[in-house]
Amino acid sequence: MHVVYPAVVSCLLFSTGVYGVLARRNTILVLMSVELMLNAVNLNLVAFDVWLRDQLNGGQVLTLFVIVIAAAEVGIGLAIVLAVFRNRQSIDLDRLRELSEPSGDAPAVEKVTAGGGEG
Repeated sequence: MHVVYPAVVSCLLFSTGVYGVLARRNTILVLMSVELMLNAVNLNLVAFDVWLRDQLNGGQVLTLFVIVIAAAEVGIGLAIVLAVFRNRQSIDLDRLRELSEPSGDAPAVEKVTAGGGEG
């Protein structure tokens, strides 16, 4: 098999993932698009490893590392999404631009001067 075929499929997968990251506003779909991009990289690594006939199978070993990192990314990403959903009741990326707590529930903050005393 020629190396162009997996490279073209990988390019299409990566382009679809980039479009998903840039165009989607749902956090879950953005995470899925990132996974699609990582799978495109994996396809390239394996295809070029086979094409170059690497004796150490470096591309395939690196692919295993990428899969492990992708699994950890999914676990941490979904945990963050669940925590945000519990606090904000939304996972829409446009509504999550502010890092502050939702208005109405903000506790009063005491003002402390640089000298350590109250001002």
